[in-house]
Amino acid sequence: MAHQRIGLEERTLAAVRWIAHHSRTDQGPAHLRTGIDGEDAAFFYLRRNGYVVVARRWSSHLQRGDVDLIAWQGPVLCFVEVKTRTAHDMAAAEVAVDSAKRNALRKLARHYVRQLPTPTTPPIRFDILSVYLIPGKAKEFVHFEAAFGWNEGRAWDRWDD
Repeated sequence: MAHQRIGLEERTLAAVRWIAHHSRTDQGPAHLRTGIDGEDAAFFYLRRNGYVVVARRWSSHLQRGDVDLIAWQGPVLCFVEVKTRTAHDMAAAEVAVDSAKRNALRKLARHYVRQLPTPTTPPIRFDILSVYLIPGKAKEFVHFEAAFGWNEGRAWDRWDD
């Protein structure tokens, strides 16, 4: 039943986007539209897999950038970076999450966790979700759970500033 509801929500969003896409003359850069489509697909992928998504494109006034998706998988708070591609012949999507991007995501995660109304820090994980939206093919997802940690080359479950 939940999968049916999520599927209906996904189809409804696709229909709304189709109407918006065909009713505007200025649609913005294609790569931005592709990224948004990938984030939407990732949102529904996570929900279908039991995640509770609590934020999309979350940003802080204290730090540049944003976190694509923030979700709970049971007791673990996951910060998910979504990378979307329209072909496999380019570099793998997850390769685009370089050291600078990982550091920015860590800083944003610290800001997010500090504003939680809980006395203790929950277990935290940084994921990368590659989404392949290849025309004429089914959507493909490659989910790298715990793709990186709090510090380069150190255990991911530490809270180091």
